[in-house]
Amino acid sequence: MNIFKGLLFFLLTFCFACNSQTKKINGISFVAARDSISKKHIIPVQKAQGNFVALMPYSYIRNIAIPKIEFNTHREWFGETENGLLQYGKEFKKVGIQIMIKPHLWLRRGGFTGDLKPTTEENWRLLETSYKRYIITYAKAAQNLNASILCIGTELEEFVKERPDYWLNLIKEIRGIYKGKLTYAANWDEYKRVTFWSELDYIGIDAYFPLSDKKSPTIAEYELGWKRHKDEIKRIQQKFNKPILFTEYGYRSIDFNGKEPWQANRVQGNVNLQAQSNALQAIHNQFWQEEWFAGGFIWKWFHRHNKVGGASNNRFTPQNKPAEKLLRILHKQ
Repeated sequence: MNIFKGLLFFLLTFCFACNSQTKKINGISFVAARDSISKKHIIPVQKAQGNFVALMPYSYIRNIAIPKIEFNTHREWFGETENGLLQYGKEFKKVGIQIMIKPHLWLRRGGFTGDLKPTTEENWRLLETSYKRYIITYAKAAQNLNASILCIGTELEEFVKERPDYWLNLIKEIRGIYKGKLTYAANWDEYKRVTFWSELDYIGIDAYFPLSDKKSPTIAEYELGWKRHKDEIKRIQQKFNKPILFTEYGYRSIDFNGKEPWQANRVQGNVNLQAQSNALQAIHNQFWQEEWFAGGFIWKWFHRHNKVGGASNNRFTPQNKPAEKLLRILHKQ
């Protein structure tokens, strides 16, 4: 009898572990393009064992002195528009890949969206009104596609901090339109100050935490760098009792990629494919087995797979690099 109970306990534990792992979001941030997509563009995502994609319709502000958000214009690529989003989403749904819709705001004359902070009440109203039009448009699109997750904003720290009532009301309005899960993509140094996590389904973090000043850290050194950040993430998770979702994560294939992982400027730097793989292995080691962790979306993936990435590329994409082969293994676990 004791042997039977022991065997039953083992099987139940094993099944729970399997189920817990298969529920993780192994997401890929799929970059919008000029063109429509087809099965041939999706096959590489499937080979990388991605079970989710983030689709990212863009909007822009021409001049931050007049913070009106524009979207669905002839200035944008097809994949950045509502029609493009719907076409991409339907193609991914055909093969069973789930969708997060993650709108991004771009400041045309440069600058970080987290610093966007109008100086007059009139301009605040202009920003709020135009942002609401933008997000409600994609809430309706998300419902149309039966998307699994809608991200209500990406790295908008000052906007979120200065107008809390606006965001609470916006979330309520979105809930009346879209019936799936909601998150917000807070920057890595912002998420602790977001006040509305209790109103959402996931605590979303763009996880570009600084991990190491070394040129080419080992897996263990990256993991050591995660310790204090992970402790703080767990504290926020427990405070709001919501699962953590890395709405973006990733590393360039370049020397010193753990020092300031958010750096995306096109400066030259020595290619370091091993550093990228080590960093990805470390983040998976630290988070993917945690029950309170929902998963994440790697940054980033382009539709013309055979024309991007590769051994001489020092950018974020894992495509045609050892990091892509590693993802296939990690996403299968």
